[in-house]
Amino acid sequence: MMRTSVNRYVVTRPLYTEDAFIKEHEKVHRQHKTMLDHIKQYLTCDGKRVRNALLSLLPIIAWMKIYRLKEWLLGDVVSGVSTGLVAVLQGLAYSLLASLPAWYGLYAAFFPVIIYFFLGTSRHISVGAFPVLSLMIGVVVNRMVPENGPPANITAFEGLTMNEQRAIVAASLTFLIGIFQLAMGLLQVGFIVIYLSDTLISGFTTAAAAHILVSQLKFIFGLHVQGFSGPLSVIYILEGVFGQITSTNLHDLVTSIVVMVVVLTVKELNERFKSKLPVPIPIEVIMTVIACGVSYAFSFKEYYGVDVVGRIPDQFEAPMAPDLQVFRETSVDAFPMAIVGFAVAFAVAKVYSIKHDYVIDGNQELIAFGASNIFGGAFRSLAASTALSRSSVQESTGGKTQVAGVLSAMIVLVVILALGFLLEPLPKSVLGAVVIVNLKGMLMQVCHVPSLWKKDRPDCVVWIVTCVASILLGLDLGLAVGLGAELIAVVFRTQCPRCCVLANIAGTDIYRDRKDYTSIYEPEGVKIFRIPSPIFFANIDFLRGKLIDAVGFNPLRVLRKRNKALRKIRKLLKKGELTLMSKGLQVMGSLSAEDSEDESSIEDLDLPTDFSDLPVQVNWRAELPANISVPPVDIHSLVLDFSAVSFIDITALNGLKMALKEFIRVDVEVYIVACDPYVFEKLKSCEFFDDEIKTSIFFLTLHDAMLHILQINPPLSVSEKNVYDELTNGNGLCSKEKTVSKHQYL
Repeated sequence: MMRTSVNRYVVTRPLYTEDAFIKEHEKVHRQHKTMLDHIKQYLTCDGKRVRNALLSLLPIIAWMKIYRLKEWLLGDVVSGVSTGLVAVLQGLAYSLLASLPAWYGLYAAFFPVIIYFFLGTSRHISVGAFPVLSLMIGVVVNRMVPENGPPANITAFEGLTMNEQRAIVAASLTFLIGIFQLAMGLLQVGFIVIYLSDTLISGFTTAAAAHILVSQLKFIFGLHVQGFSGPLSVIYILEGVFGQITSTNLHDLVTSIVVMVVVLTVKELNERFKSKLPVPIPIEVIMTVIACGVSYAFSFKEYYGVDVVGRIPDQFEAPMAPDLQVFRETSVDAFPMAIVGFAVAFAVAKVYSIKHDYVIDGNQELIAFGASNIFGGAFRSLAASTALSRSSVQESTGGKTQVAGVLSAMIVLVVILALGFLLEPLPKSVLGAVVIVNLKGMLMQVCHVPSLWKKDRPDCVVWIVTCVASILLGLDLGLAVGLGAELIAVVFRTQCPRCCVLANIAGTDIYRDRKDYTSIYEPEGVKIFRIPSPIFFANIDFLRGKLIDAVGFNPLRVLRKRNKALRKIRKLLKKGELTLMSKGLQVMGSLSAEDSEDESSIEDLDLPTDFSDLPVQVNWRAELPANISVPPVDIHSLVLDFSAVSFIDITALNGLKMALKEFIRVDVEVYIVACDPYVFEKLKSCEFFDDEIKTSIFFLTLHDAMLHILQINPPLSVSEKNVYDELTNGNGLCSKEKTVSKHQYL
């Protein structure tokens, strides 16, 4: 390469087909591993692999070795205390979503955190109850142990109170969620989270926020509304709330409004002045303490009928084995919960890992959350994930590692064993208000929909479908519908890609969509068709249709018309009604009545035209004798741009082969350019090439193919030749030589 100026360079090299390039530039032979080689490597064990496996399974070993005691410890302590206070409050609040007594949410802020400390790879997320997951558990709990009506036929339920039955369901479901997550982690399927796009998660969490908001209305208004689950549960709950609206407890309502206004206001101040505040003001904790004091001083429960948290045991309940009958009843529900819990936690962890420049492992995160939920489920904990607000507190208050998480668990432990009685007079309406305030971020995602519609309409449709389906059908069915919509969007994008016809940008070797530019050069008789996606069974017919539209004729129809014309010419020659003259074939006398078509050999019409038994080769572009009409073919060369084709399957390969043969059989030269080497090798291995389709039609670049075409098909018309000469003499398309072509790029 010779550099001539800042904005111009000149390259001189031979014109390359794929064959010529491979012949001149020998490829390095690489020995590809077989399946047996991979199995042997996987089963081989040595000291290094044992060490790496141990470090992978126990990430604590890696980050504890680099722990900076003087620099990080104080931040972790401050963060742990702050996060612990928030975790206590959110644990109590999120228990209401799961339709469980409040203290089970505290267990979720303790047991899973201890296991995650040893197994997790994120240093900043706060493990514990997550509102969406708690609500999904609550749906199952209400279905199996409804407030009104008999519980499910489970042997372990005999002789237990409703709350005890619900605790068994929630704990067994948490255990099963952990089993699913652990199994996926051990099977190395952490990649499954990539199928949940940000758009789908956004729509799903927005719908979940709507469910959570509706579920808390009964606490805000102080009503006793029956829980519902399944499709249209939101509508039934709203019907129950507004049916009893005249029975609203004003003390609950006023308390909730005051708490929400104050908490929202202070949260806005925390966000606005976060650079000046050493730690965010723990307004939720402050309001909880005030509400507890006021409720205790004025005896809200006794005199005003306010529903309060009530007794919190000052000891842990005995561990329990999960119930297998509950497993059978909830296995279908547990799997989407396992995916949602992991996906949300992984998304939050990824944000902080990028911000603080360290790596998280998706498979190890699955193992960590799986083990955490199995351990927590054995101790009657709610399923654990993470909450963005709580993780934000842990990170923003100076937390550097999961030492902060363990310290937050210690705060929860102190509350459970020693200070729980202080929270007994806390009104549930305050917890409901705290839950609703923390929904702000998820609910505000609705504001992004107009912008998403402008940027990407298929993604916007996925968001809307996921959100609406999750609200109306329930979170489990809504997630399935959202996944279906997402897959349909992907199929639609790949099955119906935007194909285009390219043209040369005058004075360059650059080719762009001919509709987008005015200064273009299109050699007469040449079509350049760009295929902008992989070619597979679902889109091969679509691409063939677009190709026919681009060239302006159907090559198979033209081929059949030509072969029918040849049949007629042969018959006329045989009857003596057509003879060869100096000017070509001429009709002699009048033509006899036309014979009926011989349908027995209709398949012969798709074969290449055969002139071997004719005295002259027919010029299909000239006027034909005997009123024979054949559709015109206006191009002599077709170029297929494969630069965006990353793979091709067998079905598409066969369809492509037939399409190329149809063009070749109507005397159109076909060229394929910029083909990926691995796609090219696959074409070879799948016997794509034969007597009609040869490897010589493959060119290294689009410009190489165009130079080749113009060498063998120089412009004929005066106007075309003038444009071509102007381009050739200047900084145009090409400067031709017999063996070497010079490319000048502007």
